[in-house]
Amino acid sequence: MANTLNYLDIKTVVVSCGTCYDALEEYHFENIFPGCRIIDIHEFLLEKGIKLAGKEGKQYLYHNPCHTPIKTMDGAKLASELMGQNVPLSDRCCGESGMFAVKRPDIATQVKFRKQEEIEKNLAALPQGEPVKMLTSCPACLQGLSRYQDDNNLPADYLVIELANSILGENWLNQFVEQVKNGGIEKILL
Repeated sequence: MANTLNYLDIKTVVVSCGTCYDALEEYHFENIFPGCRIIDIHEFLLEKGIKLAGKEGKQYLYHNPCHTPIKTMDGAKLASELMGQNVPLSDRCCGESGMFAVKRPDIATQVKFRKQEEIEKNLAALPQGEPVKMLTSCPACLQGLSRYQDDNNLPADYLVIELANSILGENWLNQFVEQVKNGGIEKILL
């Protein structure tokens, strides 16, 4: 990898998944790319000052993944800083945990019931009348949290996606894809 990519002088590797973060950390990037660091996308955005000043008419809860990519601070505190408003922690595992929900649905279903109880407690503690969305920093948890939407009308999304929708507009992904299709990014051939 170092021989293939050494001309890039990589200083920062930004990840969006705790499992990927931990796997890359084991590669000892500091030996391959001296001075290189690995950082979660959410921590990187906060470091760069990209955050909201609150979201009028919307409330959030934060689901902290069991295998979190956020390493420098508490996940709910980071979510609160990025969103510019209080984002309370919704505790307990969502029951997804990689292949857990597929390999052991009997146990994962029990975990889901405990998380559902926690969500109901969280929703009751929030001011009523404004929509609530669950945010997380893990792709697997996002999949797991989507299973709760039917039970309590609580949509879930990736924290960075909620930021992108707020800062760049709801159509940012389509615009990005069109830009890429029209030669709008640098191509690196390995």
